[in-house]
Amino acid sequence: MYHKVLLPVDLNEEASWKKALPTAITLCQTFGASLHVVTVLPEFKMPMVGAYFPKNFSEKAHAAVKEAQHKFIQEHVPEGIKTQSVIVDGSPWEAIIKVGKKIDADLIVMASHTKRKFVDYVLGPNAEHVVHHAKVSVMIVR
Repeated sequence: MYHKVLLPVDLNEEASWKKALPTAITLCQTFGASLHVVTVLPEFKMPMVGAYFPKNFSEKAHAAVKEAQHKFIQEHVPEGIKTQSVIVDGSPWEAIIKVGKKIDADLIVMASHTKRKFVDYVLGPNAEHVVHHAKVSVMIVR
C-alpha cells in the first residue's frame, strides 16, 4: 500500500518525532516501504537573512545537521528499513510538501503537538498546512 513514507523531524524538538517515528517505522515494516527523514533548515541564503550570518554558515549548518540526522537514524531506525536522509531549506510546511513531491512519497507521517508559539498564531501550525496542501495522504500522530 505504501512505498515511500516521509517523516519530518526537528532534531532539536523531540516532540516532532517521538510519537510519529514508531508509527512510521511500523508502516515501513508492514508495507516494506522506505523511510525518508526530512529536516528543514531556515533559508540562510536570502540576502536579508544571510547578511547576519558568517560566510559559509549555511554550508556548516547543513554539514552539522547531516551528521546529527545520520546519528538520529542510526539510533532510532531499525537496520532493516531502507532510509534516506533529506535536508532542505525554507518554510517547514512548504519544504515538506516539495520534498514529498520530489521523492514521490505516498504518505507523510507527522507529529501533532499542542505547544503553541506566536508564529503558530500568525502562520498556522505546519502540520495543518501540510494536511491542507499535500496531494498525498498525511497521517498526524497525537
